[in-house]
Amino acid sequence: MIFAAGLGTRFKPWTDSHPKALALVNGKSLLQRNVEYLQQHGIYDVVVNVHHFSEQIIEAVEKNKGWGSSVQISDESDQVLETGGGLKKASPLLSADLIVIINADILTDLDLNAMIHHHQSSNAISTLAVTNRKTSRYFLFDNEGVLSGWKNTQTGEEIISRPTTQYHEKAFSGIHVISRALLNYLNKDGKFGIVDVYLELSKTQIIQSFDHSGNKFIDVGKPESVEKAEVLFPKTKKSID
Repeated sequence: MIFAAGLGTRFKPWTDSHPKALALVNGKSLLQRNVEYLQQHGIYDVVVNVHHFSEQIIEAVEKNKGWGSSVQISDESDQVLETGGGLKKASPLLSADLIVIINADILTDLDLNAMIHHHQSSNAISTLAVTNRKTSRYFLFDNEGVLSGWKNTQTGEEIISRPTTQYHEKAFSGIHVISRALLNYLNKDGKFGIVDVYLELSKTQIIQSFDHSGNKFIDVGKPESVEKAEVLFPKTKKSID
């Protein structure tokens, strides 16, 4: 599943008239790049949630025939539901035992197959891609890489969900591998975030980390990020205008 429903307020002025998922990096939209990234790891069945200028995303998917993948739309045009609510709404479209989730504005060369293997071998209900980069909000993990809390370094807010002797701060990359069973725990209605779900679940379930600090990674959250992304992910012969 690709989360593409956000308003993209940090990406103005583009998002005044377009969805951020269709912003171009070296001639390819962020959405196309993520569809092709999933293809590189053998994933061709994709669900995309839409809200902000949803019709533009639907048109791009139809015009390009899903860029070679089977792309279904989870329509949040009436109300953006955030990550937790968006996943819940899309759940009838998600039929696999394992589901990969990625934010549309994330570009990386993380080895998804290695992450999936790590998830399968750890008995986790969810595995979160993380790095050692600096940020203001961190997930906290124990020595075994199990989610144990969350911290906001700007506000000082800290939530401990699983007491342990040592906490390791890791920055979340916006990429998850979840077991289908997780969908049964999405008990709220309407708009809600997945982070709160994870923190509550981590009290009783294993939520594992997958550190990919050595990989290419960029959050194309602001217009100035595009130039950096174009250096990290140069144009290829297959890029389109």
